[in-house]
Amino acid sequence: MIEVEGLSRTFGAVTAVDAISFTVREGEIFGFLGPNGAGKSTTIQMLATLLPPSGGTARLAGFDIRREPRQVRRQIGIVFQDPSLDNRLTAEENLRLHARLYGVPAAVYRQRAAELLEMVGLADRRHALVATFSGGMKRRLEIARGLLHLPRILFLDEPTVGLDPQTRAAIWDYVHRLRERTGVTVFMTTHYLDEAEHCDRIAIIDHGRTVALDTPAALKRSLGGDVVYLRPREGVTPAALAKRLGADLGVQAEVAGDRVAVRTADASTLAPRLLAAVGSEVVALEMRQPSLDDVFLALTGRAIRDEEPAGNGSWRPPRARLWGGRR
Repeated sequence: MIEVEGLSRTFGAVTAVDAISFTVREGEIFGFLGPNGAGKSTTIQMLATLLPPSGGTARLAGFDIRREPRQVRRQIGIVFQDPSLDNRLTAEENLRLHARLYGVPAAVYRQRAAELLEMVGLADRRHALVATFSGGMKRRLEIARGLLHLPRILFLDEPTVGLDPQTRAAIWDYVHRLRERTGVTVFMTTHYLDEAEHCDRIAIIDHGRTVALDTPAALKRSLGGDVVYLRPREGVTPAALAKRLGADLGVQAEVAGDRVAVRTADASTLAPRLLAAVGSEVVALEMRQPSLDDVFLALTGRAIRDEEPAGNGSWRPPRARLWGGRR
């Protein structure tokens, strides 16, 4: 359904996306996992023909994003990371405006809007102003709007950013139900590790490059064994603790945020040795099987960041124009 070949995007001296290649199968939920500033949104903007690539290309439903952008746009729906609903209109009016931009016939629109509003649990609020909606309700309406013209591919760019955990779980429930009922292919970006677990397959992107692609389960199995986490006491840095573990026990210890991670075939055997060696320097020890965070740590040398402070030097693309204005 999506074939990406050597896709790149540079902004002056900054390479936001660096010659990535991958495929997305029809009907799957495909996740693009990475920290803020990794190139996720830039990739979506190129695939949606909102941003021209600096190199490479991609085909969506058989159409090339460079040579056939109009045909590509007819195949896709998109939910932007930033809200794009008109708060001065009702839910139904927002959908009707989108339908007109896409040339959806009135009779088809009425049936489709009713079905989608029912599907996302907003049928009883169709005549309410969007300004009165919660963040979760707005996101559900945006998903319904993105499906209104029957796209074959739905892009979700960080669909649950800023939402509470309960609302995030509800959004994912809707996404799974939409896929089951419509067969739409879903391409979503996220930096939430728990959300990546919902995907059929995920590609991990860091500094504009894809470093792994597989199912969540396969990626975790690739590490093998268990992971032991140690939290150093006050006055001991994770880097110093990791260095001492390597010197005293010969284990490969990695800094993982404010903790130290040690991968092993058997955590129950290694843990007593770790405590005997550095027990006075740690305040907590945790043993568990590998997670996606461990996968990211193993591939990049650091834990994935949930948030990055403003002004950290990473590039973010300018906000795109209202969807439908470039047809």
